[in-house]
Amino acid sequence: MKLIIGLGNPGILYRNSRHNIGFQVVRSLAKVKKTALKKERGASALSAKARIEGVDAVLAVPLTFMNLSGGAVKLLLKKYKISPEDLLVICDDLDLEFGRIKLQPHGSSAGHRGIQSVIDFLDSSEFCRMRIGIGRPKGDLGASEYVLAHFNKRENTQLPAIINNALDCCRSWMLAGAEKSMSIFNRRDNLKGVKA
Repeated sequence: MKLIIGLGNPGILYRNSRHNIGFQVVRSLAKVKKTALKKERGASALSAKARIEGVDAVLAVPLTFMNLSGGAVKLLLKKYKISPEDLLVICDDLDLEFGRIKLQPHGSSAGHRGIQSVIDFLDSSEFCRMRIGIGRPKGDLGASEYVLAHFNKRENTQLPAIINNALDCCRSWMLAGAEKSMSIFNRRDNLKGVKA
């Protein structure tokens, strides 16, 4: 069994923010698999079970705020007896161009507080993460304000293509693993349907 976690902040205020693209991917995956995310007993998260590419998976979004995501992740791994090597965490990334995917089987948080929380709670960085580029703010807008703001009109028109690409990446990770998926989805020319 594998665990796919989308990072974000709970609540209507943050629902369509750039910081919540991880939530959006997991919610979309649950919808495609015709399953509903429901309150997880014993963990601050919504979760659902699904079968993806012939493999059982738990899909989840923490109900803690971004910076405390690791607590929910740790409890879910323990409850379902899943090892960190079978965990995929999906999050936004300021340092990637808008829409670009970067899959990594391990590594540092690169300054992402949600990923850092997962590393801290698990006491390990040996889990896969899918970073989805949201680009850097232009002008005087600060990074914190930018990530918590909603996608603009142009970005919203391109989100379906980005999310579909992320869903394909999830399926590939389930079926073929991180290394093979990286060779497909980490390429700069893999921005399907996304215009600069």
